[in-house]
Amino acid sequence: MKISLQWLREWVDAELEPKALGSALTMAGFELESIATAAPPFEGVRVAEIISAEPHPQADKLRVCAVSLGEGAPLLQIVCGAPNARAGLRTALATVGAQLPGDLKIKAAKLRGVESAGMLCSAKELGLSELSEGIIELPSDAPVGANLREYLALDDTVLELAVTPNRGDAMSMRGVAREVAALASKSMVVPDTTPVPALRSERPNIVLGAPAACPRFHARIIVDVDNTRASPIWLRERLRRAGVRSISPVVDITNYIVQELGQPMHAYDLDKVQGGLTARLANSGERCELLDGRTVELQPDMLVIADEAGPVALAGVMGGTRTAVSAETRRVLFEVAWFAPSAIAGRGRRFGLTTDASQRFERGVDPEVGAQAIERATRLLQAVAGGQAGPVVTVEEAAHLKRYPAVSLRVPQIERLLGLSVSASEAAALLQRLGITCESTSGESLSFVVPSHRFDLSIERDLIEEIARLIGFERIPTKPAPVDQLIKPLVTEPATEQRVLDTLAARGYHEGIHFAFVEPGFQAALFPDVATHTLSNPISSDLAVMRVSLWPGLLKAAMENQRRQQSRLRLMEHGVVFPVGAPESDRIAGLAMGSRWPEQWGGGRELVDYFDVRADVVALLSLAAPEHDIRFEAAVSPCLHPGRTARILRSNQPIGWLGELHPEHVRRLEFVSAPILFELDVAVAFAPTRQTFEEPSRYPQVRRDLAFVVDEAVTYSDIRERVLSASSSALREVVLFDIYRGRGIEEGRKSVALGLILQDKGRTLTDEDTDRLIESVKGSLVAGLQATFRE
Repeated sequence: MKISLQWLREWVDAELEPKALGSALTMAGFELESIATAAPPFEGVRVAEIISAEPHPQADKLRVCAVSLGEGAPLLQIVCGAPNARAGLRTALATVGAQLPGDLKIKAAKLRGVESAGMLCSAKELGLSELSEGIIELPSDAPVGANLREYLALDDTVLELAVTPNRGDAMSMRGVAREVAALASKSMVVPDTTPVPALRSERPNIVLGAPAACPRFHARIIVDVDNTRASPIWLRERLRRAGVRSISPVVDITNYIVQELGQPMHAYDLDKVQGGLTARLANSGERCELLDGRTVELQPDMLVIADEAGPVALAGVMGGTRTAVSAETRRVLFEVAWFAPSAIAGRGRRFGLTTDASQRFERGVDPEVGAQAIERATRLLQAVAGGQAGPVVTVEEAAHLKRYPAVSLRVPQIERLLGLSVSASEAAALLQRLGITCESTSGESLSFVVPSHRFDLSIERDLIEEIARLIGFERIPTKPAPVDQLIKPLVTEPATEQRVLDTLAARGYHEGIHFAFVEPGFQAALFPDVATHTLSNPISSDLAVMRVSLWPGLLKAAMENQRRQQSRLRLMEHGVVFPVGAPESDRIAGLAMGSRWPEQWGGGRELVDYFDVRADVVALLSLAAPEHDIRFEAAVSPCLHPGRTARILRSNQPIGWLGELHPEHVRRLEFVSAPILFELDVAVAFAPTRQTFEEPSRYPQVRRDLAFVVDEAVTYSDIRERVLSASSSALREVVLFDIYRGRGIEEGRKSVALGLILQDKGRTLTDEDTDRLIESVKGSLVAGLQATFRE
């Protein structure tokens, strides 16, 4: 939201300097994004009048102009190529020596043999517009010879504010002026919105076909309008400083009302409207050509304004071309309606449209300002383009208009929440500055009536927040909050995001954040048979589908790092994926590639492998689950290396994947070494486990080692499961300390060595206890895995 300080001071006597005003508004909840002047620096430009404009003797498109800078000044000869250069026009002249934007210095020159002592300037050349079709046209009463910057007040300051979504009431000059007046305890001057007398009898026919979405509709017909006139310079300048381009008097005035009062409105060429107007929901398959030239297919939940021939506007978003005003328009129909935010929200974005109107209606518009807006627009149009107005027709369904119940405020609650003592009279006086009036009092409880434009105020804490804003958050003292000491219940919450990321960071991983939409071909290559959500309006063709995994983003990042000679990588990301047919899923993923250790004198240049990353995953999962609950089972994934891929399970429930990137993808993506990838479903992987206290045993441990031969296909998880099922509670730990393949072991088999740590809580284990447990384990391994024991 761009605010001209000069315009603002017409509403409220804001004596603060621009930076101080921006700081005050920031502390009040409207963040100051930038401060700029109304025009870039230039000097030596004056108001001039063209006395004559004759054809150039050597060029058809040039004119030789005699230009006056006022009484007593000699006429200057200027060669100009603008099509609108004509006798009697008052415009901007950059004299010899003038400095224009872009470090352009004006010098005397000879154009096609004719001397030129300066330059007649367009708005683009002065940095006032991105486009221009000729030199600036100033009013006929512009003071000839005056400094152009002073005449147009181009040293005005423009503040750009970020208005939060809940404060739609502040998206106008009136809304910001209300805030400034309240902060500075000043009164506010409002524009003239008294009713314009109706001199014509024409009345528009308005029907509310969807009263829940559009419960109030104001309309008025104005005839004998001259839309060929140029909008006055004050109007064009105010719109420009608000970031709006001037088009024509009728359109400029509707845009001006949006900026001034915050009420979007629309103007129709009445001669193009067939019959009356109806605010209704669109019929399935209906189409409407919008003002930006696009024809859109409307959906049944979209509110439209329609005549007898069909939709003429997408309500609250954009009008249609069929009834658009033009230079030939003589009869205008003004529409000022109130639309429910829920009926407008998101409708324009389906077509990639975000307009000034939709931004305001989605946040909420004051339902009571419409009558004022149509009177203000009528008065301005008559002053700029003439015309005679008919009566204002208002159609409404009162049952669907928002009610504003009184809000109660308990005075002691102010101190409890703010730590600042405020009396009832002080609270009422502060809120009165915002137009919030005290309706009644009962002891220390006050009842307030909230104005219609403050639809964000509905509960007691909202009023306390307003009091804090007016007092100034920086003036609220810092006090320790008294809190009763309570014994908290045993923590059963999942590991926090920060703790998860810190664990990986401690193991050398660096966090990355990537777009949730990815390149379709890249993702399809990794997950060929997985359906994806396709964006209807992607920001670019290579970001056209929603991700089903975090791996595409990590692999892209790894490729970019490798191009910059970073071959040793540890990357992680925490984000959401979007599977088709299932809810969004919160994931944590990682990628490791390159050497196992940073380069050093003692070696360690071997490449990172599956088991290195497996250790990282086990350390990560230990935040929420004991190690014996975690299993890694051999599995197959189309994007991972066959035989070097595992499905990760917690308590036999799948929670993620771990594996080396498929060799085909390694070659295709030109990696110098194979990345190792993992991805975990956060909700399941880090589900809380209730911790129980376990007293350490006072009795000695016993260790027994077992060496046996099993088939190559037998995994450690299978072995561990057999050992645990055959053991008693005396088994404390299973350690895998050796795997051997080679001489003495038949092909297709491997030798595995385990260490079993035994300890009882109530007594010292005897040899008989230990032997009995070991025999039970041996029997389970032989029966279940066909193990043969080595002597």
